[in-house]
Amino acid sequence: MKNSNQSFTLNKRVWCVIVGLVSISSGAIADELTTALTSGKPSADFNLRYESVEQENGLKDASALTLRTRLAYTTGKVSGWSALVEMEDTRIVLGQGDYSVPQTAYQSGVYSVIADPEHTELDQGFVQYTSETITAKIGRQVIAWDGQRFIGHVGWRQDRQTFDAVSVKYNPRQDLTLNYAYITQRNRIFAEAQDQDSKDHLFNASFKTSLGTLTGYGYVLELDNETENDLDTFGVSFVGSAVAGGTKLLYSLEYANQTSETVATDFSADYMLAEFGAVMGGLTAKLGYESLGSDDAAYGFSTPLATMHKFNGWADIFLTTPAQGLVDTYISLAGGALGGKWMAAYHSFEADKASDSVDDLGSELDLQYVRAYGPHYSIGLKYAAYSGDSGKVDTDKLWAWFSAKF
Repeated sequence: MKNSNQSFTLNKRVWCVIVGLVSISSGAIADELTTALTSGKPSADFNLRYESVEQENGLKDASALTLRTRLAYTTGKVSGWSALVEMEDTRIVLGQGDYSVPQTAYQSGVYSVIADPEHTELDQGFVQYTSETITAKIGRQVIAWDGQRFIGHVGWRQDRQTFDAVSVKYNPRQDLTLNYAYITQRNRIFAEAQDQDSKDHLFNASFKTSLGTLTGYGYVLELDNETENDLDTFGVSFVGSAVAGGTKLLYSLEYANQTSETVATDFSADYMLAEFGAVMGGLTAKLGYESLGSDDAAYGFSTPLATMHKFNGWADIFLTTPAQGLVDTYISLAGGALGGKWMAAYHSFEADKASDSVDDLGSELDLQYVRAYGPHYSIGLKYAAYSGDSGKVDTDKLWAWFSAKF
């Protein structure tokens, strides 16, 4: 009996110690979580923008004055873990909503299109882990890689593109970056009207050298709609710069091959880019050749997850590549004036594989001026004038905006 009582007393003491440690640990964790939540950082982003569209397409000229608001909160870190929640809202201001968004059935067929529907939604909401070499996120997030030619956020539109995904960025050394993401939903720019369930695998690896950055990528896209709808793109790019005398030379080369498979079709097309430029005396000049190839004038190279407004002219005529493909030969000039930055670009478009009805695809002039006022405010003016050919209609677009970030 004596040994039994001693054993019972010992066990009781052990359990008391364990319970005490758990209580202390739970309290410490609770304290850390409380500190993370209360030491976080709120942020706000406002964009008030006027846009007008004139087209020779039989529709009424469009105009819109919209205010986009983003409110976010990023928590502090607990053992490398943190979280972000961001809400986004777009409203028509002062009743200036004479435009259409066919994807949402808003005044479809009445006015020309301005792709900024009214909406309120969760823009981002993810949990993140960071260490010296790894950044991992799970949840709704922005993914923007390599200038956004293939994977981007379409941040020009008021409702930007985000993804429900798991993403990992790994830097085993300073000159090597490995990226992977698995996307289960593409949250498009038309509120929830065209969000797409998907099973997308994104691979991207870049290596920095003294001459530039070499990047290889594979984007294996599949819509989760119970039909075969695969779009696989594999490519390589090299982007860099060099200094010769007082001039900085810029260069970009890229090649990719794409296969598109559905139940009834199987296509293949190539992508090529060659861009060269120079920075001298405060001016930046670039000359470029971009080809989104065609498979025998039946299929054009596609970039469905890109920030497409950034490429092939701001008038957004070629958001969908023609079946005959698209060749964009362009020149741009940028510099500073009146405390801000200006840019002008000219594009000449033609088909990669000409047909009887599609050959010359027109030209476009783009102009922009942006000025920042301190760290929080900026204004901008932007103009695009597209001269159509091969069935494309003449299009003029004008934007003026005021942005504030806190």
